[in-house]
Amino acid sequence: MTASPTAWKIDLRSDTSTRPSPAMLKCMMHAAVGDEQIAEDPTTRHLEERVAHELGQESAIFLPTGTMCNQIAFLVHCRPGDEIVASRLAHIVTSEGAGGAALAGASIQTIDTRNGIFTADQLRHGVRPQRDRSPRSRVVVIEQTSNRGGGAVWPLDVVKSIQREARSLGLAVHMDGARLFNAVVAAEVELDDFTRECDSVWVDFTKSLGCPFGAVLAGSADFVKQAWRWKHRLGGAMRQSGFMAAACLYAMDNNVRRLADDHANAKRFAEGIQGRSGIMLAFRDIETNMVFVDLSETGVSAENLLNELAPQGIRLSMEGQHLLRAVTHMDVSTDDVAVAANALVAAVENIQSRTHVVRSPEHFKPSTRLPARTT
Repeated sequence: MTASPTAWKIDLRSDTSTRPSPAMLKCMMHAAVGDEQIAEDPTTRHLEERVAHELGQESAIFLPTGTMCNQIAFLVHCRPGDEIVASRLAHIVTSEGAGGAALAGASIQTIDTRNGIFTADQLRHGVRPQRDRSPRSRVVVIEQTSNRGGGAVWPLDVVKSIQREARSLGLAVHMDGARLFNAVVAAEVELDDFTRECDSVWVDFTKSLGCPFGAVLAGSADFVKQAWRWKHRLGGAMRQSGFMAAACLYAMDNNVRRLADDHANAKRFAEGIQGRSGIMLAFRDIETNMVFVDLSETGVSAENLLNELAPQGIRLSMEGQHLLRAVTHMDVSTDDVAVAANALVAAVENIQSRTHVVRSPEHFKPSTRLPARTT
């Protein structure tokens, strides 16, 4: 896995691998810009207004990353000693450096889930009873889609039931919308169907949409006013951010509906590897653009397989000793997916032949193992 970034011919490590197209770059170059820190960048303001409207929220704020969106939301919603409720598989638990604790002073109460999605009943039982010596449950997090749940989409009825239950429990609802656009396309619903009842929500433009930068956090006017203070404190205020905001606007106009192509390619990749040479899927239902590859029945480690694929310019993400993740995106074609699937199977077989690994058919069974870490 020593290849340079330019050597990766088929990069399935993450949908953050997308790069701006010539048309997007042209749009960026011609953006009207100003000083974003004092709200004088017209393109950024246009993006914020558009995203707020489409999410069914009052206001929005442009931020560098989705992690900053999550952490600022917690800083607004929580006080030191409060508690955040989320799936055990949520990105805020696994991949944000305990930011909620480090910055907001909030702990996280986790709910065990198979694919990152929990029910209103699980939420009700996951919230601590109110008493003086317990943390105050303050906010519940919905991660749409569920990354470590195999890219699973929270069904609209489940989202609505979580929102209703949260209201009855006095909780704010925060949606981590890192791949919210994927969920909207897969579920064939309107964006604000998922989000209008959230207290805060953000969308990411660097995953599958070709943008090099940026996410937008939305909520009430008062929420965003408080978020601005934290944006300054955390060093997130910018200058001519309109160059980046222009890329996001281009993506909204041109790159969202085509996410269906990525979902179809993920299914093709899964079909190309499932059951061959002992390869299994950690999550059999491929709902969006992620495929988790379970190698536990092949006798091949994820690290060895990646090393076998690297000279061919093919890259996936290692998520555990015997677990890989492949993520399709706009810079990976249908032909690329077929090449990568065949190369992966051939690499497993090559390693098996060199190490004399033999697996009988009864070992070829679906796995329920969960991923370890992802971005």
